[in-house]
Amino acid sequence: MKDLREWMQVIRDMGELVEVHTEVDPHLEITEIADRVMKAGGPAILFTNVTGSKMPVLINQFGSERRMAAGLGGTDLDQIASRISEIAEMQPPQGVMEKVKALGKLRELASLGTKTVKNGPCQEVVLTGDDVDLDLVPILHCWPGDGGPFITLPLVFSNDPVTGSRNCGMYRVQKVDKRTCMMHWQIHKDGRQHLLDSEGRVPVAVVVGTDPAVTYSATAPLPPALEEMMFAGFLRGKQVEMVKAVTQDIEVPAHAEIVIEGYVDATDLGDEGPFGDHTGFYTPIDQYPRFHVTGLTMRRDAIYSTTIVGMPPMEDFWLGKATERLFLPLIKMTVPDLVDMNLPLEGVFHNCAIVSVKK
Repeated sequence: MKDLREWMQVIRDMGELVEVHTEVDPHLEITEIADRVMKAGGPAILFTNVTGSKMPVLINQFGSERRMAAGLGGTDLDQIASRISEIAEMQPPQGVMEKVKALGKLRELASLGTKTVKNGPCQEVVLTGDDVDLDLVPILHCWPGDGGPFITLPLVFSNDPVTGSRNCGMYRVQKVDKRTCMMHWQIHKDGRQHLLDSEGRVPVAVVVGTDPAVTYSATAPLPPALEEMMFAGFLRGKQVEMVKAVTQDIEVPAHAEIVIEGYVDATDLGDEGPFGDHTGFYTPIDQYPRFHVTGLTMRRDAIYSTTIVGMPPMEDFWLGKATERLFLPLIKMTVPDLVDMNLPLEGVFHNCAIVSVKK
C-alpha cells in the first residue's frame, strides 16, 4: 500500500470501515463516539460531515489485531515478526546456495531505502505565509479538560543537525492558533536532542495520513542506526517516496494527506497541556517549544487521520501489541533466556511487561 487511500479500501473490503454521514463536531463529540466504538472492539470510522471543516475524519483504523496485521502486510502479527526474525538471525553463509539466498535478502534490504521524487499528491494544495490556516484541519479537542485541540496521530520529521540523519517520531502536537502549535518533545526524545544540538532552530514537518506501515514506523522503538522510513519500506516491501517540503529544508512522504511545515526554536517555550492521557488522568501543563507553522500542504480532497488517547482499551493498544510481537525476535537475540512477553492492556502497553523465561 502506498497511501492511506489504498489502506482504507483494504479495510472497506474487509467489512471493517463504517462511514458516518451525520454531522459530528470535532470538539468532544467525535471522541465520545470513537471512545465507545474502540472499547467495544468496533470498526474503523470515516466521519464525512465534520462541523467547521470540509475534511472527513478517519479514526480507529488500527483498532483490532486483524486490521493491525493487515496494515503491516500479514494475516497476524507473529507472521510479520517471523520476517524480521529471518533477517535478524542471518549468519555468514557457508555453501554456494546459502550465499545466493543471503545475497537476495541483502539486495532486498538495500533496495528499501527512501526514494526522493520531484512532486507528490501531498502538495496538490499549497498554503504559505498569511494563507496558512490550521482551522482548515478538523483537529480534535478530545477531553473536556484538555488545553486545546491536539494532533494525536502525527508523524513528526526532523533531521539531526550533527549527522543530517532523518528522524520520524510520534509526538502529540497542541494547536494554539492558525499558525502556532506546541511540540511535545520530551527531554529523552530524539527530536528534543536535535533541538539541543542545533543553533536554536530546527526545521520540522508534521505529517498526517499515511499508509499503515509508515504510520506504525513512527512509533517503533528503533535503534538510532535504523531510519524509520527504511523500516517502513521493509514492512511494506516497497520504498517510501519522499518529496522536499515547500518552506523548509526537510523531506516528507509524498503520498501523505496533510503536511504542516515549520520550525521549532529552543529559546521559544510556552505552556503545553493539560492533556487527557492513557492513565485516565490529565498530564499537567508544562513548558515545551513552540512550533511555528510556515506552510500547509495537502491533497485536494485531504482526509484527516487521527486517534484518541485515553484509558484502555483504545486503538493505540494494537500499535503497542504490534511492537510487542515484531520486536520479540530482536529482544531474544540479546536476552536468549526470554521465551515470550506480553504488554497487557492494563499496563497501557508501555508501563508493564509480563515475560516468561527459561533459565
